[in-house]
Amino acid sequence: MAAVDLTTHPGHLARRLQQAHYLLWNTMVSEEITSPQFAVLNTLVAEPGLDQRTVGERVGLDRSTIAEVISRLTRRELIDKVRDPQDGRRSLLRLTPEGLRTHKKLTVRTARMNQVLLGPLDGAEQTVFFDLIQRVCDAAEGLRNPAEPLTATQPG
Repeated sequence: MAAVDLTTHPGHLARRLQQAHYLLWNTMVSEEITSPQFAVLNTLVAEPGLDQRTVGERVGLDRSTIAEVISRLTRRELIDKVRDPQDGRRSLLRLTPEGLRTHKKLTVRTARMNQVLLGPLDGAEQTVFFDLIQRVCDAAEGLRNPAEPLTATQPG
């Protein structure tokens, strides 16, 4: 049996891209705030006062992961939880002044990091890259909670 060409495996390439992103994030953006934590901060800049479940949906994190991210950001005093006046069982999230400052600082750094990460592509290629990767990600979201169960099919 011959070895497979991993350059034709999207999962392998996605992992390598994630490794490059992680390296650049830690060297150019932050060693303290992770990319998912930044995504939460960014979401709350765009939509202050969301609940934890909705923030998790916006950034593509499952319930246990978003709970841990929110807990860490709260401990770092970057976000606050306030009781929802319409539903006392629910907490709404907002950035603290320090959270806003952190978001602003990291936004500049992420822009620089993205320039480095996407440096091998020209502007038109970057547009195509984002379109293609967004389409794959959107389709993958449907695999999480499909309306119909997935079934494995064997070739004829």
